[in-house]
Amino acid sequence: MPQPGPENVWLWIGTALMALGTLAFIGMGWNEKDEQKQEFYIITIFIPAIAATSYFSMAMGFGLTEVTVAGEVLDIYWARYADWLFTTPLLLIDLALLAGADRNTIATLVGLDIGMIITGLVAALTTASEAMRIAWWGVSDGFFLVLLFVLVSRLTAQASDQPGEVGSLFARLRNVVILLWLAYPIVWIVGTEGLGLVPLYWETAGFMVLDVLAKVGFGFLLLRSRSVLDKATPAATEPEATAAD
Repeated sequence: MPQPGPENVWLWIGTALMALGTLAFIGMGWNEKDEQKQEFYIITIFIPAIAATSYFSMAMGFGLTEVTVAGEVLDIYWARYADWLFTTPLLLIDLALLAGADRNTIATLVGLDIGMIITGLVAALTTASEAMRIAWWGVSDGFFLVLLFVLVSRLTAQASDQPGEVGSLFARLRNVVILLWLAYPIVWIVGTEGLGLVPLYWETAGFMVLDVLAKVGFGFLLLRSRSVLDKATPAATEPEATAAD
């Protein structure tokens, strides 16, 4: 089993920050009685909790494998993708609940997200050639671009029906997600899994900072707005009753 190198320090920092974020979110929601707001707390707590587990496994060397591409051995932290496979849909569900999104919109966002993560993992594990790895990275980005389109069009349109403060919080969190998530494919392509312009040490640091901001930072922005969450209204799940003929 391959062992982590100097980049291990960033993995331990990520583990600690995610664990602290989890404990902070548990404390923030400890006395929450409202069932609707409890949904936000439960989802948001699981995001850094899953990430902390992933970072711990990588720091211990269990989430690491090696692939050989064109004679070069690459260290691949596959546990990072396992983390993203669960945490990124949860982030989107948080946004969708805040927007009062319908089930079809939520399913579309989650499906696109899962497609993005799985094809990204395929890109990381492909050994055929560097060109094939970049091609799979492009497929993953294709899912990502469609996801962004749904996020800024359909989901934003549904959020416009929410009260003003809720809509403003949604827009702020949506923009945070978009800006941070746009950085992920850039770090990937310039890092060791892509063109190799940045060494594994700084690639790991970059992903760690993005993960903490996208998970713990996002969670604090959401959960500190308790009064705003009170005004969020869920999407209607039943059609309005019509008068009998």
